[in-house]
Amino acid sequence: MDEQRERGRGGGPPRWWGHAPPWREHRAGEDREGEDRPGTGGAGRWPWRSTLLVTAFVLAGSNFAAHQQTGDRTGLDLFARVLLVVGSVLLLWRQRHPVLVVFGTATAAMIYLGAGYPYGPVFLTVALACFSAVVAGHRRAAWAAVGMLWAGHVLIGHLLFRWLPPAHDKAAPWGQELAVTAWVVAMVAVAELARVRREQWARERAERAQAARRRADEERLRIARELHDVLAHSISVINVQAGVGLALLDSDPEQARTALTTIKSASKEALGEVRQVLATLRTPGDAPRAPAPGLDRLPELVEQAAGAGLTVDVRGTAPKLSPGADLAAFRIVQEALTNVVRHSGSRRARVRVEVAEADGVLRLYVDDDGPATGADAGGSGNGLAGMRERAAALGGTIEAGPRADGGFQVLAVLPIKVPPLKVKEDR
Repeated sequence: MDEQRERGRGGGPPRWWGHAPPWREHRAGEDREGEDRPGTGGAGRWPWRSTLLVTAFVLAGSNFAAHQQTGDRTGLDLFARVLLVVGSVLLLWRQRHPVLVVFGTATAAMIYLGAGYPYGPVFLTVALACFSAVVAGHRRAAWAAVGMLWAGHVLIGHLLFRWLPPAHDKAAPWGQELAVTAWVVAMVAVAELARVRREQWARERAERAQAARRRADEERLRIARELHDVLAHSISVINVQAGVGLALLDSDPEQARTALTTIKSASKEALGEVRQVLATLRTPGDAPRAPAPGLDRLPELVEQAAGAGLTVDVRGTAPKLSPGADLAAFRIVQEALTNVVRHSGSRRARVRVEVAEADGVLRLYVDDDGPATGADAGGSGNGLAGMRERAAALGGTIEAGPRADGGFQVLAVLPIKVPPLKVKEDR
């Protein structure tokens, strides 16, 4: 069944003739699609021009060789020219059926030599067919065909010459056999070298494509994290303030006005950050219009949390960090405070910034006193996962869990100095 499937796929011999190279697997679908269309690459194109050029060269070169070897070899007749044309025309199928072509050209050349016709460019067709078969991945078939031709030449030159034309022929000198052997080895070596180079190019193309897909996936995840962090925080603030505004709209219009003002400010900032993230999709590579947020904007974050009814106490001073680490630290604190607003019954939270110079790390603690509300606050549930991804990208860690006194704590440990070769900073 496997053999039939391989025959039905490529129209040629089964896979056991050789090992298919990676570029053949990669282009199999493309070749099938373009098989009957002129001008397409790979197996869909008939090599008419090169085949006509080779045929003309083989006929002209053989005529010249016949004049040079008059008396030693049999002169060219109609049968000799038919063999030369058949061996050359077979090259039309060297891309579609390389195994059949290499055996066909080797057989035609062996019959040509067995009939006593002059040496000449008849071997060129075998060389081209062998090259095509090896490059197409049918190495064993190419070696077998060339080995068959070499063995046939040895038998003709040292055993069968007594019964084959030309008359009164003598055994071929062993020096000539060494030259033929060297020619065969060189032909196979060139074909193998071309195969190795093509496999290297195919691997390099596959690696570049994989790297491009990996970069695209990393950029997609980065944008997803940015949008999640921005929208989750801002919409949480808007949700809380909308509830306050609705509750106080009739009893305390001034307080409701303050809530609406907070909603307007939070939505404006969220829209600005979303535009900045989406702008990188429209014009990749351009510098952002506004600097990425960092720990220097903690006071703004505290103010936004206060608008959502959360009092935040900040202790410690943030050190100078790389842009990627600074952004990650800010987003981690932002997401942790958003989770407090969403899931905790406490209206107080603490942010502590500690720098361990000896360890070369920055520790960020975000605590609340709880208890957890247990209510569904909406959201995707990817907040903690996003924080862990940000920390892991910098070589850091995230620990999050309930405290013994009923509160909840998030601990982020980030390296102060990020090795540039290992980490790709967010921009």
